Amino acid sequence: MRKRTQAREFALQLLYQLDLRGEEFLPDVEEAFKPGAGDPEVTAFARELLFGYWERRVEIDRKVEEVAKNWQLKRMAAIDRNILRLATFELLFREDIPPLVTINEAIEMAKKYSTKNSGPFVNGILDNIRLNAAPPGKLKK
Repeated sequence: MRKRTQAREFALQLLYQLDLRGEEFLPDVEEAFKPGAGDPEVTAFARELLFGYWERRVEIDRKVEEVAKNWQLKRMAAIDRNILRLATFELLFREDIPPLVTINEAIEMAKKYSTKNSGPFVNGILDNIRLNAAPPGKLKK
């Protein structure tokens, strides 16, 4: 498995726990990123994703809810919700990652960790975010 895929899955596991347990879980998250906790490249990218989302969570959650017509975040499956959060962070704030790579990775995680319907659900929302985030006249690929 590629290092960035591992990092995305690691960030998802931590964000899932943070989502369910609340901010009191933050010290445990910090512990997971201490030196020697694993492959430095994997932990560094996972840290960027997790804390990147966390710092912009209000904006990212609002963006997901805007495009997820008739769906509130709290009504979504916890895994799907957190996959969407991490991928939306990548789409909006990581210009070094092609949007289609981000979306594909999110779909694969949804298929692996959630329901059979999660892949298309995640794809639809993220593709709309990608289209809305593109500058006028330029579609992000």
